Amino acid sequence: MHHSRHLAGQLIMVRLAGTELDAAGAAFLRANSVRGVCLFRQNMTDAAQLARLNADLRAAMGAAALIALDQEGGAVVRATWVPPPPSAMALGAADDPALARKVGAAVARAVKALGFNWNFAPVLDLNNNPHNPVIAERSFGADAIRATELAMAWMAGSESEGVACCVKHFPGHGDTSVDSHRDLPTVDKPLAELEQGEFAPFRLAAGHAPAMMTAHIVYPALDAEFPATLSRRILTGLLREQWQYRGVIITDAMDMHAIAQRYGAGHAAVMALVAGADMVMALGSAAIQEQTIAAIAAAIDDGTLAMADVEHKLARLAALACAYPCQPRGYSEEDADRALMADAWQRALTARGAVARPPAGARLRLVVRQDAVSDGVSEAGVPAAVVAASLARLYDVDTVTFADAETFDWAALPADGRFTILASTSRLRYGPHARANWKPDLHLALWNPYQALDIGAPALITYGFAAPALDAVNAWLDGRLAARGRCPVPGF
Repeated sequence: MHHSRHLAGQLIMVRLAGTELDAAGAAFLRANSVRGVCLFRQNMTDAAQLARLNADLRAAMGAAALIALDQEGGAVVRATWVPPPPSAMALGAADDPALARKVGAAVARAVKALGFNWNFAPVLDLNNNPHNPVIAERSFGADAIRATELAMAWMAGSESEGVACCVKHFPGHGDTSVDSHRDLPTVDKPLAELEQGEFAPFRLAAGHAPAMMTAHIVYPALDAEFPATLSRRILTGLLREQWQYRGVIITDAMDMHAIAQRYGAGHAAVMALVAGADMVMALGSAAIQEQTIAAIAAAIDDGTLAMADVEHKLARLAALACAYPCQPRGYSEEDADRALMADAWQRALTARGAVARPPAGARLRLVVRQDAVSDGVSEAGVPAAVVAASLARLYDVDTVTFADAETFDWAALPADGRFTILASTSRLRYGPHARANWKPDLHLALWNPYQALDIGAPALITYGFAAPALDAVNAWLDGRLAARGRCPVPGF
């Protein structure tokens, strides 16, 4: 049993609770031969702390360590102090593979300097459902060929700096209206349609991507019973056998409700490995991690997981760690990368409708949500005060905040001739009340571009709320910048 626990430990990726690796945590990693860790915002305070944590993790996990994060860009970034990358859809709007490659390289430089060697990006989901609550601007667009071309360029940039990518969420999370963190979505389309659409980017990437992350989604055309993460037909039949994929297959987080509540963590982990996954993302509590290792070890011992199969998985993981070693480097390019990111955010800026600038020094009224909290996937959105301060560099700004868009009374705003700007700073689409009654002079869609479709007003779309996105808006308001981006999904 001892031997099989050491094998099981190498097939899981865990998360940590705090900002340092304590003795108990290090002992757990060593005792179980765990060599995969995914870090989140809660594990990071600044560059010095994070570099130290990753060095401690490497010491505990050894040379074959895989230290991962989600540094996609836009709202999905974990290290928030490095040059802020534009979201995938921002790069889709700029529509320049050379720019996407440069951004991917810059993202990799920053995370490699911090001690990471694996980035769970780029997203290959085609956002073909405007009501998708969790993908939206994380997608490069709706056109399979163009979105893949941009994503592959981004990935090539990352590769050039020695950071492994992981495309996600195979075989496609774009056409869902349910968040798989909360429940199990189904994409019920005929196979021919899937092959033309959501599957295409993954098939095109299969020859290049060092790793692929599975989606907790049921595709009845391939497997009516199991979500992709647990489906042998999808992971082995389609991806390994039909598409001849040779890279690492890692599951999305197994603590997501779609999986954990239906199957139980240990059982689900074994199912995923039997289905064809190489590594299971066991991000639950220490007790869940313990349960997962025990279940995998038992499956190795009783032959549910064949030893030859386990050896293939370990070989693929070893090859990944060997090709992308955790070797932190200095980060001398930070200023140049900041300028690059700022330029990319500017090139993404997209106008919808007859946008008009308020005159210089105008009196403005800003209507904005007080705060946008994190949903666990994305970082927290930009607070009202930050948007107000940004606009106040150009105008006299009166700020009105709302807590709930569906009860906010637009008609109660003073009729005093101020130019009214609505800034949308959350991912949520607007409901019927806001759609029917809100009439800003200009709508700044600072996160989810689809919100520009909800409000009957000209809009400026940034695809994200990082500081350089707000700077790009100011450059447009000031007349220094033309909004030349083109939204890469239908409806715009």
